[in-house]
Amino acid sequence: QVRLVESGGGSVQAGGSLRLSCAASGQTFSTYNMAWFRQAPGKERAFVAAISRNGGRMDYSESVKDRFTISRDNAENTVSLQMNNLKPEDTAVYYCAADRSPTLPISRLIGAYGSWGQGTQVTVSS
Repeated sequence: QVRLVESGGGSVQAGGSLRLSCAASGQTFSTYNMAWFRQAPGKERAFVAAISRNGGRMDYSESVKDRFTISRDNAENTVSLQMNNLKPEDTAVYYCAADRSPTLPISRLIGAYGSWGQGTQVTVSS
C-alpha cells in the first residue's frame, strides 16, 4: 500500500477554481493508477477522475468532464485535480486513491482502489 495525503481544499464561490494535490509516499508511485473520489453529506462516495500509471489515459465522470483536469507527476509522487467553474453540487470531501494492483486498468469502481487519503473538504457557495 501507499500512504496518501491530500491538500488544497477550501471554500470558493460558484464559478471559482481550486486545485487539489495528493502526495504519495514510497518509491513505487508510478506503478499505481490514481483516482479522485468525492463524498457529499448523506451520499455515497463517487468517482470523479482517474489517471493511468504513465499519465497517458484519463477518465472523468460526466458531471465534471470539461471542468476538472487530473494530472500526475511521477518524479514528485503527486497527483492533482484542477477544478474550474465550480458549482455548489461539487461540495464534498475529496479523496485521493491508489489502485490495488499493478495489473489493473484505470477504473471508476471504488473496490479497485486499496489506498486512500484522509480527504479534503471542498465547499462551493452559490
